Amino acid sequence: MELDDFRADVRSWLAEHLTGEFAPLAGTGGPGREHEHLELRARWERELGAAGWIGLGWPEPFGRGAGIPEQVAFFEEYARAGGPGRLSHIGEYLLAPTLIAHGTPEQRQRFLPPIARAEELWCQGYSEPGAGSDLAGVQTRAVLEGGEWRITGQKVWTSLAHIADWCFVLARTGEGQRKHGLSYLLMPMDQPGVQVRPIVQITGTSEFNEVFFDGAVTAAGHVVGVPGDGWRVATSTLAFERGVATLGQQLGFARELESIVERSRANGTFDDPLVADRIVAAWAGLQGLRHHALRTLSATEPDPAAASVAKLLWAGWHQALGELAMAVDGPAATVLRDAPYELSDAQRLFLFTRADTIYGGSNEIQRNIIADRLLGRARR
Repeated sequence: MELDDFRADVRSWLAEHLTGEFAPLAGTGGPGREHEHLELRARWERELGAAGWIGLGWPEPFGRGAGIPEQVAFFEEYARAGGPGRLSHIGEYLLAPTLIAHGTPEQRQRFLPPIARAEELWCQGYSEPGAGSDLAGVQTRAVLEGGEWRITGQKVWTSLAHIADWCFVLARTGEGQRKHGLSYLLMPMDQPGVQVRPIVQITGTSEFNEVFFDGAVTAAGHVVGVPGDGWRVATSTLAFERGVATLGQQLGFARELESIVERSRANGTFDDPLVADRIVAAWAGLQGLRHHALRTLSATEPDPAAASVAKLLWAGWHQALGELAMAVDGPAATVLRDAPYELSDAQRLFLFTRADTIYGGSNEIQRNIIADRLLGRARR
């Protein structure tokens, strides 16, 4: 199928389906708004799955085998249509590529079809109170007993754990150096040994959580790769996390910037040269993010620092966008509107983006990775 025909099919399908019961979802579920319409968005995910839009870029026979241009076209049309924030993205864009690369045939057969149908949602069990950006410092432990892994420990900042059916957990299963002795386990969330506690953010919402494991269990065969190889598998997941899906993220950023420009024109702040300069700088920065992503995706040789560069670039850019949103609204941005006193879009964006330079690997960690992998910093 020609790219233009594919794009037209995506646009047509979205126009036909993002209506009726799904009409309230348009533009919802973005950063700081993940709490919106959870049940309806879960049904929307199943609608996407039934139409074959989940797993679009997975290689055949696991998915549709669509190339980068088709995947970019899908993200662009989805953003233009106001498609809601995705609930199945952790399973689709993080776990599924990891299983395709490192999983057994049995694991692929068991887990990929439910992800493609949006019947099972996933969360990521990496960060811990003492090991946020320092993934090698994980202390959650798992012991193989009687054909089951028994997991004890704590994870934190676990997005969507409160609605997830499964979690991929990085746990320490052996001794040795920090990067060794880790295993990548697939664990069901609905069991007595798992406790989820939502973390209230500065926005007043809670899309991420603390997760406690007190003897939680999973089958012996639910280890991806071999026991002790979890570091390699986990870092490959991080590479997938910053792959083609980042283009969809950037299109969401573009929609936020467009909204800010519209407000600026409406309230007259666009006539202020200082505000206009910041808007132009934001637009230019967004083009840089897009070109970096496209260059990385089309590269014939892997760039060991590309993922960290991407995270470093978008985190600072998005945080500055939140500050711009407040500047455009002026003094009124510091005051809550009338009852029920909910945050405005600008206030929510500003508050949520305070965390952009911390979660997903802090800016300081990303600079260390770039120094090590790209510039060859000597080990101390």
